Amino acid sequence: MTFAQKCNEIFDQVVKLYHVTDDVDAEFNNPFQEGTIEHSLARKNWIDAVQWHLEDIIRDEAIDPVEALALKRRIDHSNQDRTDLVEEVDTYFRQRYADVAVLPDATINTESPAWAIDRLSILALKIWHMREQTERHDADAAHIAKCQAKLDVLLEQREDLTTAINQLLDDIASGRKFMKVYRQMKMYNDPETNPVLYGKK
Repeated sequence: MTFAQKCNEIFDQVVKLYHVTDDVDAEFNNPFQEGTIEHSLARKNWIDAVQWHLEDIIRDEAIDPVEALALKRRIDHSNQDRTDLVEEVDTYFRQRYADVAVLPDATINTESPAWAIDRLSILALKIWHMREQTERHDADAAHIAKCQAKLDVLLEQREDLTTAINQLLDDIASGRKFMKVYRQMKMYNDPETNPVLYGKK
């Protein structure tokens, strides 16, 4: 099994696990050993799954404004956790390929491996929820057909992205490409760089 295929397997497992309770406040019992890349990938997808459903909840037009603000703060925190996990996965790759001799004509990719894997995690959620739409008994045939067409595209997209990630990792391992990771440096969460926050000092 390739690395990207393993990611898909873990993401599908965690998405299914989340929907056992379908509760944004449910405790996550990570099935993988702490300190392993599998543990980090599972944690990453759980964060994505919870945030997916928080984004659904906050779009309720009848939501209480105070509750909505609390949810917005929670989503902001979740976004930071998500970014931190992506960077943790990229650190794994940097360590894994640290001793690779980079070829003189090696090129850089448009994104790091972990940010591509981040898209695989989101695709697992899109596929789960689009498949749910195709199985609804309260929707008409046109809705089912439209969602089935979208599901087919999502499955093809995941297959293509899986292939591309595996090719990228092979290229890095052989020195044909090299990793260069830029930390996200999100300014709005930093009291030193967000003018609304440092202006209150």
